[in-house]
Amino acid sequence: MKTVKCVVMGVCGSGKSTVGRAIAERFHATFIDGDDLHPRANIIKMKDGIPLTDEDRAPWLERVSDVFFSLSNRHASGVVVCSALKKQYRDIIRQGNPGLVFVHLYASKELILKRIAARKGHYMKSDMVDSQFATLEFPDPQKEKDVINIDVAAPVGEVIDSAIRAIEGRTDE
Repeated sequence: MKTVKCVVMGVCGSGKSTVGRAIAERFHATFIDGDDLHPRANIIKMKDGIPLTDEDRAPWLERVSDVFFSLSNRHASGVVVCSALKKQYRDIIRQGNPGLVFVHLYASKELILKRIAARKGHYMKSDMVDSQFATLEFPDPQKEKDVINIDVAAPVGEVIDSAIRAIEGRTDE
């Protein structure tokens, strides 16, 4: 079995948790919801509909990076789902973590809004979608060779299959 270190990223409502869990299951990897790594103050802000600043995100991004460092030291596989919307955020997560793969799930704003409207019990509200799209720096695969961009407009099974095939093609034994 391949050792996999994967960040499933994208705006809210892109299917990160669903796809991330499927990837983790396929590779017998630890699944971690990046939301669980946020400091309490960040969770409170998001619950109140207040977008996070780069300063708010810094300790969270370091925690995400540290998770991969810990997994690597144990030669363990792991999948963390988190937005990682800016290149500088992805760079923080990459630091000291060779072999990391980012699976970027993307869709139109209209599709994301439909998905958010249908979700129950999550603190991310539809009015924060604009903020997420404004923050997103769409990964350029020519500049970020460790990123796989996958359009989530396809049925979820196809999205999962595409992600797994792409990871298998990039991950070392």
